[in-house]
Amino acid sequence: MVISYNKLWKLLIDKNMKKKDLQRLSGVSSATISKLGRNENMNTEILQKICAALECDISDIMEMKTEDKSDQAALFDKDD
Repeated sequence: MVISYNKLWKLLIDKNMKKKDLQRLSGVSSATISKLGRNENMNTEILQKICAALECDISDIMEMKTEDKSDQAALFDKDD
């Protein structure tokens, strides 16, 4: 399973907001916004700040997706 923040970016578009607006409104750093853009794991405190700023629920900004079968196969085919 992988985390996807695509819902967050769609929500920003719907609210006519930019990433800088989210950064300012939520009080998170530009590094955090970059990590979100790379679908990296986030501390729940940061996710709470974003949800509070956007007045939404956690499920409105992120989701868990299954990895591609080819991605999983590549992990198991590696020789160590």
